[in-house]
Order: sequence, then C-alpha cells, then structure tokens
Amino acid sequence: MKRIFDFIFSFIGLLVISPVLLGIALIIAFTSKGGVFYRQNRVGRFGRDFRIFKFRTMYVDSDKKGLLTVGGRDPRVTNVGYYLRKYKIDELPQLINVFLGDMSFVGPRPEVRKYVDLYNDEQRKVLNVRPGITDLASIEYRNENEILSKQSEPEKYYIDVIMPAKLSINLKYIENRSLFKDINVILKTLKAILV
Repeated sequence: MKRIFDFIFSFIGLLVISPVLLGIALIIAFTSKGGVFYRQNRVGRFGRDFRIFKFRTMYVDSDKKGLLTVGGRDPRVTNVGYYLRKYKIDELPQLINVFLGDMSFVGPRPEVRKYVDLYNDEQRKVLNVRPGITDLASIEYRNENEILSKQSEPEKYYIDVIMPAKLSINLKYIENRSLFKDINVILKTLKAILV
C-alpha cells in the first residue's frame, strides 16, 4: 500500500510542480556555475547505494570540503541555495527517487556511507525500510545546522549526539509505521517549513 501511495503521488507531484521545477532549475543555472542537480551516493534500503537527486545549492566541488553543512550561512552555499535550503525546496527533485522506488515520502533520511558504516547492529535496522524525503527526526532536528555551528567539533558532535538521537527516533517510527502516520508526518513537515 505504501509503495502504491508513493508511486501515484510522486508521479502526480512531478506533473503538477514540473513548471516550478523548471523555473528553479533556470534560476540555479543563471546564478552560479555548475549543473542544476546535485547527485550524491546515499545508502538506501538493505544497505544498497543509490543516487539521490537534489537541486544544487552549493558551489561546485564544495562537498570535498566536508559533508556536513554548518551554520545558517555556510560560505559554500550559493545565495539562491540558501533560500532553497531554508524552505527545503532543494529536496523537491527527490520525488524522482520516490517515483523510481529508491525512496519513500516518509522514512529515515538516507545517509552517506561514511556515517552508515558507524551504525551498530540495532541502528542498522533503519536500513530495513526505504529512506524518505522526510521523517520525524528531520522535523525534530530542523535546526541541525545551527546546533552544529555552536560546536567546536561539529562532525564529532554529529556522530556522537545528533546521529544516535535521530536514529533512535527513526527506530521508533519503524516499529509503529502506518500510512496514516506517514500522512501525519508529511503534514508536520509542511507546518515546520511554513512556520
């Protein structure tokens, strides 16, 4: 049922917002050098890698300077990218991933291999489900960049504190997931973005 929901609504979503996606793509193309999309390997269901779609919000090759975005005004982020990130618009191309079956609307956010390799056996259970565009952990830690900007060692703090907390939230979600709860998470996400 969940996959049918994801397939139908990702297809409808892509059709409906395609003019918006095109407009954003043109803005990105005309305001900074580089491609419109940013594609990165992430770890999906059953530990398989897939390529996630996002609108490019950073200058080219910025990810070589670190995987975490720290602070509200990371200098690697373009001017347009700042607003795309703030309102989560950069995530819209992930509808393609949902349509293809790599992702779901709701599920644990997919991580890069570097961090997944640090999961213990219990935490690896989050890989039993499709990763999502949104989840309860993303809502809880929507100000993650600001939290990390206050740390002397942001990556260490992410690994030791934030990542385990988010995984704990996601493990609870997996135990009690349902389509009704997924719809509730989507509504909470929209509220968090708009407020």
